[in-house]
Amino acid sequence: MKRIIAISLVLTIVLTVFAIPVSAENAEVDTCFAVSADLHYEYQEEELEWYSEDPVFGYANRRAAMENESTYIIDEFLNQCAENDRIEFVLIAGDLANNGKRFLDQHIKVAEKLRRFEAESGKPVYIIDGNHDVGMVGEYCETGMTEFREVYYEFGYDEALATMEGNLSYTVDLNDKYRLIAADSCDYNRSTGDGMTEDRVEWVVEQAKLAVSEGKYPILMMHHNLLDHMPIQSVLSKDFIIRNHISTAEKFANAGIKLVFTGHEHCSDATTFTSSKGNLISDFATTSLTMYPLQYRIMEMSDATITYEAATIDSIDTENLRDDVIGYTDAHIEEMNKGMNAYAKKFLKNGVEYRLERGFEDEQLGIDKGAFYYDIVRNAVDELNGILNTPLYGEGSVQEMAKEKGIEIPDSEYIDGWDVATELVSAHYAGEENYPLLDRDVTILLRTMCFIIDSELYMITEDEFMAAAAAITALYGSTPPDKMAEKLEIDLGYSHGIQSFVLALASPLLDSFANDDDVPDNNGAIKGYAKTSSSENISNLSSSIQVTLEKLFERLAFILTFVFKGLDYIEM
Repeated sequence: MKRIIAISLVLTIVLTVFAIPVSAENAEVDTCFAVSADLHYEYQEEELEWYSEDPVFGYANRRAAMENESTYIIDEFLNQCAENDRIEFVLIAGDLANNGKRFLDQHIKVAEKLRRFEAESGKPVYIIDGNHDVGMVGEYCETGMTEFREVYYEFGYDEALATMEGNLSYTVDLNDKYRLIAADSCDYNRSTGDGMTEDRVEWVVEQAKLAVSEGKYPILMMHHNLLDHMPIQSVLSKDFIIRNHISTAEKFANAGIKLVFTGHEHCSDATTFTSSKGNLISDFATTSLTMYPLQYRIMEMSDATITYEAATIDSIDTENLRDDVIGYTDAHIEEMNKGMNAYAKKFLKNGVEYRLERGFEDEQLGIDKGAFYYDIVRNAVDELNGILNTPLYGEGSVQEMAKEKGIEIPDSEYIDGWDVATELVSAHYAGEENYPLLDRDVTILLRTMCFIIDSELYMITEDEFMAAAAAITALYGSTPPDKMAEKLEIDLGYSHGIQSFVLALASPLLDSFANDDDVPDNNGAIKGYAKTSSSENISNLSSSIQVTLEKLFERLAFILTFVFKGLDYIEM
């Protein structure tokens, strides 16, 4: 149980991705447009509700979503799109309203904003639903398919060339060259899971082939991710990526789709897949507009090149915000006016910490006080939380305690373990992470994890362990309690071997975070829709196979290094 807790923490909060920038020459631009996702419009509170003791950011909720500020963030996004002469239209990849399923009026409010934007700017908006938007109409759900389509009718559905029965998918020509396939990837009966059934996938394939046959370049937009935007996302975060995503990406790429826009994961990440025929398809996951980094994309298209850049919301109407919601102080307004993006990052870090700490409560852990493993888990979690809240430096610090066990915590400006962990989480959301595994920040976190693992294992008394082992034996009739420790290779005292074992298990995931697919997340360029030759496709496939094999051998070597050298790998 201790190992599981330690491994889970490492896998959950060490979110580090290494991205390598690329550049490309700009060809003549055919079109330019903005892409956003996860607007999560929410009603404002009458007064701020506080969740922690932080005097400014204590109102950060467990989702780290800027709900009270959302209406003004959306307004600023639309203002920027209206004022940018390059932008010709806007795409929004789902989750327009935070509680849109339950309250139809939230969608009505968002539609009013979009309608006003179109009227004032002359630039069209095209949307698709997300998992927060539509459900099965009943006592706790006002918004079904019919209601959603009616509210957003003029944002794609009024121009639809084709629709799919039974969901909200449609196609529309964006201009003379590009056709949008807006695919409804949601399951109205599930909270977050995807609804990309085989018939929906085949519909997308048919529409893509039809577009190509009519001389159009098909662009796909849906809420759920098509490709992995974090290591083994289909395992760790399966409700955020469509089912059978590799085989589906293969079909989409071979049908002529090169560009996909998604949301849902709330991160800025770009990744590319090469089909068995050498066709490339790129999935651009876009951050939630109303969460750090308050970001959207600007895409410029030409036959040869697709270039993209990240744009950020860095100011909102703070005076009206203060008038609308009781509780905003001079400190809040001053921090926001310094820069909304930096404010949103601090808000996110506080919200993530609150959520994870809340997860340490008994009901969130799913343990009962009568459970045979309760004392072990409760003590482990309390110890974990205590160490993460302990100052990293100074008298009585984690650095001081870890040093007594031979673990050196590098100096830094971080306050405590939570500060480091949430910094890495925020980097995952923002994209363009540049945290190689041996980077100082990752080293601090890994060594802190080693200290936690060491401390937790030391905290397990022999009586606690044997009582839990006896209970397991009684339940499953397996190994006798006196052999359980030996079988599980658990050392009740201090052991670098335990630390090395845990890191060896975690290393493939950590390595995946440290080695991205070389596609820049926020600013860069990929190949356009111009037809590629057979030799180019063969080259694409060959390159993909070579990179895959290189990473495979690198990761095998990486794991073996951990197994044989243990903590020496991170210069212990």
